[in-house]
Amino acid sequence: MSANPQPAGIPSGHAIAEYAIDALQRGVLFCDVLRQRSQDYYRHKAMIMPHVLGFDLEMILDARNFQRPVNFWLARIAPPAGVVIDALKRPFVVFDPRAGQGPGIGGFKADSELGVAMKAGHTCYFVGFTPDPMPHQTIDDVMHAHGHFLEAVIACHTEAEGMPCVIGNCQAGWAVMMLAAVRPELFGPIIIAGTPLSFWAGLKGQNPSRYSGGMVGGSWLTALTSDIGGGTFDGGHLVSGFDNLDPANSLWSKYYHLWANIDTEAPRFLEFEKWWGGHADLSAEEMQWIVDELFIGNRMATAELVSGDGTRIDLRHIRSPILCFCSEGDNITPPPQALGWICDLYSSDEDIFAADQTIVYAIHESVGHLGIFVSGSVARKQHQEFSSNIDLIDVLPPGLYQAVMTPKTDSTVNPQWVEGDWLVRFEPRSLADVAAIVQPNLDDERRFATVKRISDINLGLYRTLLQPLVQAQAKVIAAVSAQANADVTEWLHRLTPAELPYHLFSERNPLMAPLASLAERVKKARKPVSDDNWLVKQQESYSCSVVAALDDWRDFRDGAIERCFMTFYGSPVVQAMAGLKTTGGPPRPHPGKTPESIARVERCMAENHGCIGDGGVHEAVVRGLVYIAMGGGGVDERAFNALREIHAEYSTLSLGSFKKTVREQFFVLRLDQKAALDTIPVMLSVETQSKDRALSVIHRAVSAAGKLTAEQSRRLAVIEGLFAE
Repeated sequence: MSANPQPAGIPSGHAIAEYAIDALQRGVLFCDVLRQRSQDYYRHKAMIMPHVLGFDLEMILDARNFQRPVNFWLARIAPPAGVVIDALKRPFVVFDPRAGQGPGIGGFKADSELGVAMKAGHTCYFVGFTPDPMPHQTIDDVMHAHGHFLEAVIACHTEAEGMPCVIGNCQAGWAVMMLAAVRPELFGPIIIAGTPLSFWAGLKGQNPSRYSGGMVGGSWLTALTSDIGGGTFDGGHLVSGFDNLDPANSLWSKYYHLWANIDTEAPRFLEFEKWWGGHADLSAEEMQWIVDELFIGNRMATAELVSGDGTRIDLRHIRSPILCFCSEGDNITPPPQALGWICDLYSSDEDIFAADQTIVYAIHESVGHLGIFVSGSVARKQHQEFSSNIDLIDVLPPGLYQAVMTPKTDSTVNPQWVEGDWLVRFEPRSLADVAAIVQPNLDDERRFATVKRISDINLGLYRTLLQPLVQAQAKVIAAVSAQANADVTEWLHRLTPAELPYHLFSERNPLMAPLASLAERVKKARKPVSDDNWLVKQQESYSCSVVAALDDWRDFRDGAIERCFMTFYGSPVVQAMAGLKTTGGPPRPHPGKTPESIARVERCMAENHGCIGDGGVHEAVVRGLVYIAMGGGGVDERAFNALREIHAEYSTLSLGSFKKTVREQFFVLRLDQKAALDTIPVMLSVETQSKDRALSVIHRAVSAAGKLTAEQSRRLAVIEGLFAE
């Protein structure tokens, strides 16, 4: 007689036993991976200059020895085997962020910002930092040290064609921009990746992190935290803030994914956690300045910041092209915060031209904040194309552009002039295009301006009433620690949410001592469950329900915070009590509309008007190319690479001189296009024997990108007629 069939939906005893053994084994191995993570954490913490760079390096400068000491260092990156460096190419310098984690994310692996730049033949440098700040170091001291670093790099590459390309990741981006505003002569193209520059910007229902300062009453809490830390702000608090943005991932998904794939996932998990858990602190002076002046004050985007020597930090003084790389999937630095400074500083497209500023933006469709720096696919596409086309970016005429990348295929015209797997075009954009992304909101500006006023009041009250008491208690704790030969401050640090998991799973915990040997025995006896086991499917279903519940909680929390923020700080009564005018214009200055800005535009126009007839054949060719390009859909990398090839045949003009000529011709065409075209025959009359060759250069360059548009063809015919006169 046959056995009764197993009821549908109920696993057999064998399936239950198989799953139970597998789950128990995975649990042991999971705990052992957390033990390894803790051991890596303490080993990393014990290093003199910890970092997670995937390349060998040579230390060049240690700013702890500077006259104004800070905890930064400069290193030259050794290229991997088989990578050839061209000494004539401009160097790249990567600045990593101090946002709670240690340095190295910009060169985490081979496919990274440093890796692709070296593959393109550039010498690379890296600016890192030690975990502990120097006593009382300030943002001004850091800027001073960064300036010395770039001076040293420039001195090592006097033969290079072009100034260093500087990459600033996340929080390092605004530090790079500040330095470039006061020391523009040190910079070539600037790439800022995932960098917030307009801290009030954002979209309702999407960017809740911008409300955090207002929900705690301003920056007094930052001062309190630094005082409790004895003058140091614990970087673990910043990391906890990032984790709090996505509780489903930080509390469940990343650990579940490790546990569910324990046989293959451990190396990747440990590699990333080594950086994520490598906390780096900031001095109280640095952190307070960052929160007051940037996060809450938002003063960078309106040219209100002043350096220690009295120099106004105005981003319009930057003379290098600026490339802003951001992502729609970034909930830490969304596109409005990465690009909002453009709308804050400029009131029209003419303002951008008058400032002689070139701004390029590239927006990824989905990658998260960390993916901008660590994703291999992003490095192989965006960062590789930025590196390969850095000279083209450097010579772009003033204005706004968007970097548009399309795949290189067998049908691509002139593929020999396309570097890499993607074809890059820099398409002109207007201030209105950026405003459509940023969506400036005057009511929101009033709310955040109110937060700033209330923050100043609360900080003043804290410093007057509570700070002396808190600092006195911190000194008592430090004295007790010294007398008892036990670091009480260190124990308080271990109890923070960012630090406690590492201590619990480290071998400092006696319960973890036998775990390593137990894990080895489990690996030898490992019996993975089959993929078709019914309980595995239930496990996945349960995980999805946990993620959904945590996401629902996050959405409810963020929505409640936003409603509370909007209601309280949007109240006319609260705004009036904070001393804010509730009617009239915007609550903060917009430099693009000041009399000084208007006068600068008029002065720029007058200066360029006198240059319309200057130059010879070389200037006439560039003027013709710029005129044709202004009638098309942007600047194609093939046209630039073709022009570079032609340049190598016929001219000894340096890249810097070529850039200067391009900008001059662009300005005269913008100023008075008819007069600029009418003077081309006069410019050609100086060297009549070169006209035919000059026209052939124009033909070769404009045809490199394939078939011309109707407008480009019309403009080419105009230039041909002028050359024939």
